[in-house]
Amino acid sequence: MRPNRTNNGDKTTDELASDLLVKSFVKEMQLILEAQGPSAAVNLLIKNATEKAQSRPLLDALLLKARLDLGLQPAGIVSEHLSAELKIKYEDRYVEALRSVGQLLLDRGDIIAAWPYFRVIGEKEPVREAIENFDPSLADEHTLGAIIDIAFQQQVHPIKGFSWVLDRYGICSAISSFEAMPGDEKTRSEAAALLTKALYDQLQYSLASEIERRDGLRPTASASVREMITGKAWIYDDDAYAIDVSHLSSVVRLSPLLKSQESITLAAELAQYGTGLSDRFRYDGLPPFEDIYADHAIYLNALAGNDVELAVKHFQSKVRELTYEDDQPSDPLQTLPAQTLARLLFRLGRTEDAIAVAAEHLMEIPESYLMCPTVSAMCRDANRPDLLAKAAEKIEDWALFLGARIEELQSKTGA
Repeated sequence: MRPNRTNNGDKTTDELASDLLVKSFVKEMQLILEAQGPSAAVNLLIKNATEKAQSRPLLDALLLKARLDLGLQPAGIVSEHLSAELKIKYEDRYVEALRSVGQLLLDRGDIIAAWPYFRVIGEKEPVREAIENFDPSLADEHTLGAIIDIAFQQQVHPIKGFSWVLDRYGICSAISSFEAMPGDEKTRSEAAALLTKALYDQLQYSLASEIERRDGLRPTASASVREMITGKAWIYDDDAYAIDVSHLSSVVRLSPLLKSQESITLAAELAQYGTGLSDRFRYDGLPPFEDIYADHAIYLNALAGNDVELAVKHFQSKVRELTYEDDQPSDPLQTLPAQTLARLLFRLGRTEDAIAVAAEHLMEIPESYLMCPTVSAMCRDANRPDLLAKAAEKIEDWALFLGARIEELQSKTGA
């Protein structure tokens, strides 16, 4: 249907109506300016932009108000030759204006448009809160993709973004995205837990369906993977597998990051399932998890409180003396068995044993190589500066030695 044209040039009726509104608004601003002064006119401009959610006009109006309030030139760019005091005041108002515009957009549910304003002033929390409350089921693919980018890639709410990648695009995409997670252990642990639960649910469903197909009776929904595979060696007949084995190995490799007992239990059952797979699908891993499934099963079962001494002895047997080149380990992989043992002991609450392992094998390892707590961190956790002093003395780190002795003295004297 063609626009409703008039004989007034080529403008449509809607365009003419818009022109009338613009002229009316300009007239109103002019009258207020002349009768009530600049501040009242700017307030009208701010009100109009706010009601229409016009982000850039609102920002410009707020900055105009700031210039008027500070006695600066109303139009144009603020001079670079301002006094330090005025410059700080204007910058504060600039930040306030950006925050106000960003919040206006958030209040209207426009996370994508709001984020650039908060990004400029380095404030993630309001956008993070909006993402936390966002319902992805109400968004189209393009909108959700843009919000995932803000949440995950731009690290505003990485766990929420990662969960949407997992839910919308699947385990394969989530595993590929995992390496882009922030380096802090808490966030990576939460992401690993989401992956573990998703893969466990897949395996649980697949095993239940296979058992129903063969036996004619489906296990209850509460039946665990461990319960379903116990006594059923036929599940692995003819090199069978119930889920993507590359997904299984990837998720099991991440399992040492897990913190909650629920996630650890699920991962232990995933590893147990993996131990029964054909050798064709049991890939080699990095030390001390050379047998990905069997070694991780031992580690995870210990964290779950089962066969703890067996696990400690198992990983003790894998620790080797390190070789060095130019004061650096000749192969960083050599440090992994000692790190794993120290981390396991620390997670089991055997902090002094963990300190002993780390003091013997890891004191001279750069912190950037470590995936276990440092000796200093473990000694502080155990409130044992004396052990830190002994470890420092062994490698002749006299500043660390003295610092530890001072802490020890202070703890005794209450200074």
